[in-house]
Amino acid sequence: MLTIPVLEGRYIRLEPLSFAHADGILAAAAGDPSLYRWSQVPQAANEVARYIEIALQLRDTGKAAPFATVRVADGAVIGSTRFFDLEYWAWPVGHERYGREIADVAEIGYTWLTANAIRTGVNTEAKLLMLTHAFETWGMVRICLHTDERNYRSREAIVRTGAKFEGILRGHRMAADFIPRNSARYSIVASEWPGAKDRLMRRLH
Repeated sequence: MLTIPVLEGRYIRLEPLSFAHADGILAAAAGDPSLYRWSQVPQAANEVARYIEIALQLRDTGKAAPFATVRVADGAVIGSTRFFDLEYWAWPVGHERYGREIADVAEIGYTWLTANAIRTGVNTEAKLLMLTHAFETWGMVRICLHTDERNYRSREAIVRTGAKFEGILRGHRMAADFIPRNSARYSIVASEWPGAKDRLMRRLH
């Protein structure tokens, strides 16, 4: 089973997602459903249970590292995010990366926040925590981010992390409105991380 750390910053703490977060996830997702037009966010207790169950199944097969986003000030769950689509490359014997049990590449996604955390520093700090861990602790080669082509708010937020736009993947995934979705693809590679980190830290502080 993939070992998932607790990542703590000044404003938020990313805790490994578990069923203990179910009530908090349900409360965080309550409110205006139009906020989640482009994201599959659970809106009922049974949906939350299934959401967590699937996330933990992916964790147990080494394919994802899901988190609950928790506000440090009061311990409230204010959303969720995860690493997923973890790739383990087949490095040749003798290569410095041969035998690694940690993924080489991952995607950050399934990110959503409760209404009063949107357009605050929460998403910036979450990305800073996750990207720092991915590149500096796990030693990853690349982090990808995708979003629905139509989700301009998310696309702008991804660009602000310093990620580079790579193009549009047509019919890439099922959209939140259950149609084949075109995805805008972005990425950060290891050599770009120092500059992206500086950018995120300046935005946060």
